[in-house]
Amino acid sequence: MNNFGFWEKLKKPIFALAPMANITDCAFRQIIAKYGKPNVFYTEFVSADGLAHPVAQEKLLVDLKYGENEHPIVAQIFGGKSENIKIASALCKELGFDGIDINMGCPDRSVEKQCAGAAMMKNPKLAREVIRAAKEGASGLPISVKTRIGYNPPPPKGFGRAGKNDYLLDKEWIKTLLEEDLAALIIHLRTRKEMSDAPAHWELMPRIVAIRNEMSKKTLILGNGDAVDTDDARKKCKKYGCDGVMLGRAIFGNPWLFANLARVKHDCQIEHPVSDSLVKKSQILNKFKKIFSLATQSRNSAERSECVAVSKKSESGAGISIQKKLSVMVEHTKLFEKMFVSNPLRQGSGRPSKNFAVMKKHYKAYVNGFNGAKELRIKLMEADNAEQVEKITNDFLAKIE
Repeated sequence: MNNFGFWEKLKKPIFALAPMANITDCAFRQIIAKYGKPNVFYTEFVSADGLAHPVAQEKLLVDLKYGENEHPIVAQIFGGKSENIKIASALCKELGFDGIDINMGCPDRSVEKQCAGAAMMKNPKLAREVIRAAKEGASGLPISVKTRIGYNPPPPKGFGRAGKNDYLLDKEWIKTLLEEDLAALIIHLRTRKEMSDAPAHWELMPRIVAIRNEMSKKTLILGNGDAVDTDDARKKCKKYGCDGVMLGRAIFGNPWLFANLARVKHDCQIEHPVSDSLVKKSQILNKFKKIFSLATQSRNSAERSECVAVSKKSESGAGISIQKKLSVMVEHTKLFEKMFVSNPLRQGSGRPSKNFAVMKKHYKAYVNGFNGAKELRIKLMEADNAEQVEKITNDFLAKIE
């Protein structure tokens, strides 16, 4: 049986931040925690094979950075080798994570070639082995899985309007996962073939919930796909019967997305999440601590200020002024640079942990919907560091004030 851990303490509906590679890194999650914290944070997904390799492990630890104010936080891993899943899960437990999630829905071909991600849907036997290995390695931490409704099911013979989209749901796959007594099952309501292009099939959620109920399982069911804000997510939970929603793309340029969930201020300092006693037990944790302590030292007094209170009207960015939005964009940029670019504890090659260009994905989202946005975006795309971004932004604000 699985330990449900923090999951069983959460009030429903549950709102989780989706893991997105090179988007929801620690810097962005810290900004989100400051301006509107979800019920559950997820890390970017990390290769279990890499975490199990002595050389690759150090490079991948950067994707497992987190701050104390991000709890509860789940480490998402992927991989097709049970022995490495077990090792990675044990490491995540030692690093202080609240739970572990196994990605069984990523459609990226490079991931599928490793028998991981969406490829798991075609290999239920391996999926079971991987889940059990994670439980063994995690030693009591709750295990969840993020997957899709199916891989690429062919339409049934005579398929037409009357058939709706029922055939898209791989019921046996859902049952396979539920049989493993997961703490939570997050369903991206699209098939692997649909990627993120087709509308999410929320109409299939009641069938998924019914399968869970018929099997008398306590596994929490969260839906994922096309929820535009938390109000929309609440309506989906009520209409379709799921326990919560994982939101992803709606967070782009909008760290206030979950603002109405937080009625108290959150400490925004970045601290090391692992106790000193644990660090003494492991050299790799010591390296982890050094990376975090550096980020902590780099924060100035303004960045350590308590979180601002945001009204419910501010959800989804509504009511947020251009000045405030751009100010937070600059704050985000500075934090990203200090964590990942200016960090003297760079990879052995001397390269930054992450390329500054990663931030430019965020500029496209922060800077839109107001006069002069296009011109400002063009200039920001040419910036190479936080200092340049701040100057470009200040010059723009000076013109409109």
